[in-house]
Amino acid sequence: MRKLSVLRWGLALCCGLWAFSGHAQEVLERVKNAGVVRVCIWPEYYGVTLRHARTQELTGIDIDLSAQLASDLKVRLEYVDSSFPALIGDLTGDKCDVAMFAIGVTEQRAEKLRFTQPYLRSDIYGITTKSNQVIRQWADIDKPGVLVAVQAGTFMEPVMEQRLQHAQLVRIKLPATRERELVAGRVDVFMTDYPYSRRLLDNADWARLVPPPTPFSVMPYAYAVKPGDAKWLAVMDEFVARIKRDGRLERAASANGLGPIVVR
Repeated sequence: MRKLSVLRWGLALCCGLWAFSGHAQEVLERVKNAGVVRVCIWPEYYGVTLRHARTQELTGIDIDLSAQLASDLKVRLEYVDSSFPALIGDLTGDKCDVAMFAIGVTEQRAEKLRFTQPYLRSDIYGITTKSNQVIRQWADIDKPGVLVAVQAGTFMEPVMEQRLQHAQLVRIKLPATRERELVAGRVDVFMTDYPYSRRLLDNADWARLVPPPTPFSVMPYAYAVKPGDAKWLAVMDEFVARIKRDGRLERAASANGLGPIVVR
């Protein structure tokens, strides 16, 4: 009876490994067979993957580079709307083949997903209003009574949760936005990255940047895929290496105002 149980366990393990091995080929084969690569984007990411509210046109570095990916693979490109809170579920739930919207490589995400080599990196910046008297410089942020906002699901959330010693962290969940909470006076400052800070500075006359005097928490950004598919990850990683070598990354970054944060 014991030998039979061991045999059944061995067969189950063998079959499981066989199924896992077959799964490892699934994404690339499906992309090639279907003739389409499905790319998850967050359509509110200025300079990265932004959908214009009126025209519905998509612009940004990863709109340009996802088109290059599809061209390299010789397949059509299909976008799937996602977000940072939905990212892991969308990839592991097979809603898209790859997430291309400057994904911060956090420890929490690395436990659930697999990442290419980084192609961008950004520090954390504060955004407040020009009229705000509480936050004048970076040193004013972590003080008693200060309300510091982060968008739930972004890499700023765990970083600020760990680093703040005196200020109160306020997590903003969609459909609420950091901008509305700040302008309404319900928070004093919100934390964001370089691309999103450019959106505010380029489009909001009330916004003021609060940069750290020295590097605070620099985060590498990469493309993400679901685990268990080494072949597909290798394809995506080689794509990133290739666009670094041939200049396409540099050109796309410069065209979208992100030249200063390129990983060369």
